[in-house]
Amino acid sequence: MAVYSVIEVTQIIKQMITSTAPLQDLTIRGEISNFSKPASGHLYFTLKDEKARLRIVMFAGKARFLRFRPADGMSVVVHGALDVFERSGDYQLYADDLQPDGLGALYLAFEQVKERLLAEGLFDAQKKKALPAFPKAVALITSATGAAVRDMIITLRRRYPLAHVYVVPVAVQGDDASKQIARGIQVADKFQLADVMIVGRGGGSFEELFSFNTEIVARAISAATIPVVSAVGHETDTTIADFVADIRAATPTAAAELVSPDVAQLLQHIERLQMRLQDAITHQIASLRTHVDTLAQTRFMTDPMRYVSVRQERIDRLEKHIQELLKNEVAKRQKTLTSLELRFAHVSPTRRLDVAHVRLESLQDRLQFALKGTMQKRTTALVTTIERLELLSPLSVMKRGYAVIYDQSKRVLKSAATVQPGDIIRVDMADSWLDCQVWGVYDRD
Repeated sequence: MAVYSVIEVTQIIKQMITSTAPLQDLTIRGEISNFSKPASGHLYFTLKDEKARLRIVMFAGKARFLRFRPADGMSVVVHGALDVFERSGDYQLYADDLQPDGLGALYLAFEQVKERLLAEGLFDAQKKKALPAFPKAVALITSATGAAVRDMIITLRRRYPLAHVYVVPVAVQGDDASKQIARGIQVADKFQLADVMIVGRGGGSFEELFSFNTEIVARAISAATIPVVSAVGHETDTTIADFVADIRAATPTAAAELVSPDVAQLLQHIERLQMRLQDAITHQIASLRTHVDTLAQTRFMTDPMRYVSVRQERIDRLEKHIQELLKNEVAKRQKTLTSLELRFAHVSPTRRLDVAHVRLESLQDRLQFALKGTMQKRTTALVTTIERLELLSPLSVMKRGYAVIYDQSKRVLKSAATVQPGDIIRVDMADSWLDCQVWGVYDRD
């Protein structure tokens, strides 16, 4: 009996699976779970239904062509080849194509990008920029060979030949179209080629217009500082670029009309303004002429000397009136001055100083009298206090025959019981002191 190693068995199974043609061309329907996309760009997920699961691997080289973003719970159809991963012994499907089940990949990608950008606020009306009324230059981000660019150039030259037209040629369909369109927008905005740019192309199928539904183009339009007009396809076509752009035009020709004023209409408007200005000037001249005729009929113009005489007479009357007013005012002020002089005489500073001086001398006499009386009272009180202190002084008592006795520690003896026969004591009298020795201690009775 043959004994195989694990790798040998795995290789036999791998050989059987890879050599079976139906297993190398499998199309499987199922639901995505455990989806992951590491930095390598490879896709790993499990395809499941109600009864089984199958591991799926899609390498980055295939995954970069997907038009939508796979996610857990999404129902998909996967095409690929079955193989065995020898290291773990697992069999798995190596996918080369992945499509949404029941919904086109392009339409799903359109909805995903639209929903994501809407949530980020790229469609908000507050972000829309106004188009310049009279652009000096217009940039066309489109194909250099299509009918759309030709129609836009013809329309711009017809309506507003004053504006310069710059064509930034880009691919408008194909795998690389989105990057070229985004790059064209960025270049026109970075170098400020124009005051407004038109991004678009002529009509086509949903797949042909899909370059204008990509996220890279939408973000380039949103980031532009120059106003952007989206003109993709026909009036019924709607793209992500239309939602992000500052304004949407139904067609490229309509976009050219939006960004350019009509010179013919401007000239007509200027002519109308010129006629209105001429009418206004004519009316003003007629009004001024009438006013001049009226002034010519006035007395001033017909008899100017009489007009001057009347004014001179009025000046004379006013002069006389002013002189009378001044005379009355001077008299009034003189009367007021006399009254003030009389009042000032009654309140003369010299008189007030004399009164104050007399009052000050009276106050000084009263103060000296009061001080003298106070000094006498204080002197009498001081003498009385001294006499009382002398009566209470120990010296006064001692002069009457009393003495103060101290022990050897110079403490006053208050009782004979504190000394013993033979102790040295000191006796202080009024005029001197005695150094004595105790010969005996006796009770008073």
